[in-house]
Amino acid sequence: MSARRKRDTGPPSTGPGEKDVLVGFLDYLRAAVAAKVDGVPETRARVPGVPSGTNLLGLVGHLTAVERHWLLGEKVTDWKATFHPAPDATTATVLAAYRETIAATNDEITSWDDLSEAGPRSASRRWTLTHLIEETARHAGHADILHELTDGSTGR
Repeated sequence: MSARRKRDTGPPSTGPGEKDVLVGFLDYLRAAVAAKVDGVPETRARVPGVPSGTNLLGLVGHLTAVERHWLLGEKVTDWKATFHPAPDATTATVLAAYRETIAATNDEITSWDDLSEAGPRSASRRWTLTHLIEETARHAGHADILHELTDGSTGR
């Protein structure tokens, strides 16, 4: 396995407002996660890269559930289960669900005028966006490592 290094994309340019900056960084991280999964062969996208069983499709499925929970108010009863893709899930279907969720959650965020107000989970909208940046960044790092384990490539 020869390592290939792609140049990473730098931080995003955003608008001047606080919401613009927060959403800009969240979108940047979402794109990084999707890029790590897109194009990975189905068999490799499901392979656990670590003893916990974490795999690329599971990370994207989990992030989809996180966004739906925090921004759309959907209840998650088993967080561990969100890391395990359904047997019939494919890279295409998992990424499509993630992208559809991002579109729906961005529509929700667009409707917000005041970030100090409570979001769907009673935390402030500001806290919610910051938490989603933290959560997505952490799992983007996991996806970087899992992707490198599949073919040795790094970067975007």
